[in-house]
Amino acid sequence: MTRVVVTGGGTGIGRATARLFARDGAEVVLVGRRAEVLEEAAAELEPAAVRVVAADLAGTDGARLVLEALDSLGDGSVDVLVNNAGGVDRDKRPGLDGYADSFRRTLAANLLSAAVLTEALWPRLARPGGRVVSVGSIAARRGGADGYTAAKAGLIGWSQGLARRGGPEGISVNTVVPGYVQDTGFFGPAGRSVRHDTLVAETLLGRAGVPGDIAPLIHFLASPGAAWITGQAFDVNGGSVLGR
Repeated sequence: MTRVVVTGGGTGIGRATARLFARDGAEVVLVGRRAEVLEEAAAELEPAAVRVVAADLAGTDGARLVLEALDSLGDGSVDVLVNNAGGVDRDKRPGLDGYADSFRRTLAANLLSAAVLTEALWPRLARPGGRVVSVGSIAARRGGADGYTAAKAGLIGWSQGLARRGGPEGISVNTVVPGYVQDTGFFGPAGRSVRHDTLVAETLLGRAGVPGDIAPLIHFLASPGAAWITGQAFDVNGGSVLGR
């Protein structure tokens, strides 16, 4: 049975992605900070095999909790890792110290979380055939003087380096770079940006994305059909930023 670890698996893109893998009959490990949200998502996946791990991945303790959960499942191996956890800092303090603290927390939530968990699971990834797919952001393409943009841009460069490391062992590493996607926990209970109309107007297709627009690409990159794809960053944004 294929084993898939999905971080940020309780809501939005992570939840939609987990649903696709579960339909394939995969064993899915959902990781996130809020146990109640993860349990709700897990209930959608039944009768598929699913494990919930409530962990904050911004530090090493969260990665260790994931390792413990995998060990409890038997051999502890992983076929697919989807690094989807992230977010923005909603508790910024004023002043230079506040700016620095916010920047660090945002880097930890969006970049360090992916790097640390991937490093922890790297020895357990299938060889050959292991897959790492990380979820970035259109912010990395547009630029911005904030920690979120820096983290998501860093995620692409880090993933490309990891692809070089994994290639000789048959492990592929790719990044999916979504544009504005509504119906996610990223924007709070409403699931929409306060700039919704503006962001929709920037697309060529005239609508916001939804988690179901992003999850199939993640799913494909973990499939046999994507066996020769690695080190790439795939933009999915409705045409709001054109490809290079």
